[in-house]
Amino acid sequence: MARGRPAIWSALFGVFFLSSGAYAYFGQHNAPQGIGVPFMLFGTFIIAVGIYIEYVAAPDEPEMDENEKIIDTRSPVQRAAIAKMGIGSVLLGIFIYLILFTLLPYIYPIAALIPGLYLFSTGLFAYWTNTLTTYYITTQRFIKEYRFISLVRQELRLDKVRGVEERKSIWEALVGLGNVQVSSGGGRALQVKAKNIFKSTTFADEIRELL
Repeated sequence: MARGRPAIWSALFGVFFLSSGAYAYFGQHNAPQGIGVPFMLFGTFIIAVGIYIEYVAAPDEPEMDENEKIIDTRSPVQRAAIAKMGIGSVLLGIFIYLILFTLLPYIYPIAALIPGLYLFSTGLFAYWTNTLTTYYITTQRFIKEYRFISLVRQELRLDKVRGVEERKSIWEALVGLGNVQVSSGGGRALQVKAKNIFKSTTFADEIRELL
């Protein structure tokens, strides 16, 4: 079962869209009736995907080679995703209020809709992805495992690592997270990136100490 009860959180956001869309379709207001249909469809989609992810089994721990052991296990922290969804929800709430309860020109609610939908959608996708992602540092490898429909596993042997890079976007820095990218050398370099890691500097230093 996935971490973090994504079905419950997805249902909360899905109900927001369903109820808003239902009111827009059936209620008395100033907006065209059809505007509620996309909201209801989007809400249904969020609830359905959340339920699916809830029951997708998280990947099993990778099999260890002889004399290999796991040193650290990390999962992406949801702060950045939740912050995006929160801000996006506020902007979408402003859109709903302006479109349903005011007579302002449509340019004003649309100005709230576009960034609101972008922030909410990207935050929700990151939340779902983070729920099913795990990173491992072993005595021999750096491993990323992700499962949505099928299992995706990336791994890089530590004796092939030629660079460990830590990066933080402005957004991630504000919520105390960072990304760690591990790269091999050579013409066809392999890169494995750990995203939204709490105390990312400590995580990067753990890898450097093993090199």
